[in-house]
Amino acid sequence: MDKKTLVIIDSNALVHRAFHALPELASPQGKPVNALYGFLLIFLKVLKDLEPDYIAAAFDLPGPTFRKKLYKDYKAKRVKAPDELYAQIPLIKDFLNLFSVSIFEKQGYEADDVIGTIARQAVKKQINPELEVMIITGDLDALRLVDKNTKVFTSRRGLKDTIIYDESKVIERYNGLRPEQLTDYRALRGDPSDNIPGVTGIGEKTAIELLNKFKSLDKIYSLLEKGELLEGIRESVQKKLNDYKEQAFFSRTLAEIELNVPIEFKLEDCKKEKLDKEAIAEKFKDYGFFSLVKRLPESKQISLGNF
Repeated sequence: MDKKTLVIIDSNALVHRAFHALPELASPQGKPVNALYGFLLIFLKVLKDLEPDYIAAAFDLPGPTFRKKLYKDYKAKRVKAPDELYAQIPLIKDFLNLFSVSIFEKQGYEADDVIGTIARQAVKKQINPELEVMIITGDLDALRLVDKNTKVFTSRRGLKDTIIYDESKVIERYNGLRPEQLTDYRALRGDPSDNIPGVTGIGEKTAIELLNKFKSLDKIYSLLEKGELLEGIRESVQKKLNDYKEQAFFSRTLAEIELNVPIEFKLEDCKKEKLDKEAIAEKFKDYGFFSLVKRLPESKQISLGNF
């Protein structure tokens, strides 16, 4: 049986990456469209390079998530994005609908949770055992979901320099840590971007050292609770681990991706449909995206211009 590919787009992460990577752009009607244009650049590259059989897109929704209810300071240090960014999200959804891409979102959950749920359900319920899941994102949070069936396609700088993370690439990136250890890594180190505290005084290097030696947060604290010293670990670090045990486990709760979001997902509903290239090309032209028309297959007969 041929291998099939499900692409899951981390839409909000790509919107933010595109908005900040590109200069201000306006449509012929004067609307800001830099995030939309950048998103579509990545989307068309994914269609060309990965040739997916199924596509889904996940979005965040406004309003508090269950993490925010658990911890009022969750993501508290993040600066609110400009209104010009949020105004482009409905435009992106319109284009995804034009490409017949299924959109998933759930109140109270983040896009990462929706993505994790779709990825696990797709692999668990698949008819084809060779299904590969490819998560398209603008950050590294999704690396925790990488496994033998799941990879992450992300950009390193700007929008064009991309990399695909499989299990070996994650291990290389985190100096020996496996994807399934990254939640415990954040529990120890914390995550400044999400304002997850971690263990006060433990940074990236020490967190990696601890998990390479003892494999998991549970194992570390199992040894400490027995009164055993952690071999090769400085006493000052062990004191921090003991002093901030509750904070470590709470941080893991915040960092963990929820894999059972109550959404309706059927793989066949995400099957890539034949594109209405004329309608898409006309929509591109409406926004002044003449250069994107050239990226649609078999569109050379359409009059082109420069964006």
